Amino acid sequence: MKPKIIQGGSFSDHRGVISYVNDFNFKDIERFYIISNAETNPIRAWQGHKLDAKNFYCIAGSFKIHFVKIDNWERPSKDLAVETIIVNVSDSKIIHIPAGYANAIESLEKDSKLISFSTLPLSNVSDDDVRYESNYWKINE
Repeated sequence: MKPKIIQGGSFSDHRGVISYVNDFNFKDIERFYIISNAETNPIRAWQGHKLDAKNFYCIAGSFKIHFVKIDNWERPSKDLAVETIIVNVSDSKIIHIPAGYANAIESLEKDSKLISFSTLPLSNVSDDDVRYESNYWKINE
């Protein structure tokens, strides 16, 4: 499986705005959390997941979601292609990163917030989470 964008939309009238992603299925979601990177350290990198799929939705500001397909969990190639998708609060889209990838989250504005929906129960996270140095793969500017 490859990463994909699940596109949503929004509706606005005199009462305000409703944003939605009707094609996102919560069936396998076990938990969620909200990411707010520090202004002095806007990149949270690199976190790999052997079993857990991640789904990111921007709720404030904007982010770059960087990801790489891991070829070897113990010693991944430093030449892996880094792909990037930009999300912002007005996009109303979810970025689905399947298991088998490492990701980096880069906030582009102060006070940006990203919600992450995870498919793995918290009790299994220690078997899944693989972290790499923040400069392991070069992020293109």
